[in-house]
Amino acid sequence: MIELSLIATLLVGLLGAGHCVGMCGGIVSAISMTLPGQQPKTGLLLSYNLGRILSYTLAGALAGAVGASGFFLQHILPMEKILYALANCMLILLGLYLAGIWRGVTMLERLGAKLWRRLQPYSKRFLPVQTLPQAFALGAIWGWLPCGLVYSVLVAAIATADPLRGGLLMMVFGLGTLPALLAMGMAAVKLKKLIQHLWLRRMSGLLVLGFGCWGLWHLI
Repeated sequence: MIELSLIATLLVGLLGAGHCVGMCGGIVSAISMTLPGQQPKTGLLLSYNLGRILSYTLAGALAGAVGASGFFLQHILPMEKILYALANCMLILLGLYLAGIWRGVTMLERLGAKLWRRLQPYSKRFLPVQTLPQAFALGAIWGWLPCGLVYSVLVAAIATADPLRGGLLMMVFGLGTLPALLAMGMAAVKLKKLIQHLWLRRMSGLLVLGFGCWGLWHLI
């Protein structure tokens, strides 16, 4: 199931582009506008996104570790089946979001508001961005920005019950978001239009939803 989960997670990251641009687009634009005259744009943008994806991966590993601790309750509850069902339910909800049918996953964003209020002031120390380390540090902080998509995938990472798999799941999600944010920073209009096209979002959302339904069917 991990292979299908990785494919579904990649699609969620790639096709959740509109949400990613809304959440992180402002900071990406700020990086683009504060580029030193002779500094290549791609260097700072890639460094920022590397920091962001590293934070996702760390969060996924922590979530997987939390899931792994649940196996200590095996004598009380069938935790493996519960976590497996939870992961597939999240895939269904994410599929509904991608297809534009239901946006309920965005309600999860309020869960991390308290942590973000503590972290966000530190990001100001790295603005304006003029060096690769500054961009990396800024991305590492913004990787903890409250985001319904991120939190939904984190639930799936918990369900892996494995720090390595949880980290891998979140890393793949982060890589999926990369084209959208690079496209915005580099003004790649055609790519942005493609990944936001309604028919593509609908097909991908239904595919992710199908992965989730297939997983639940195998529990029966």
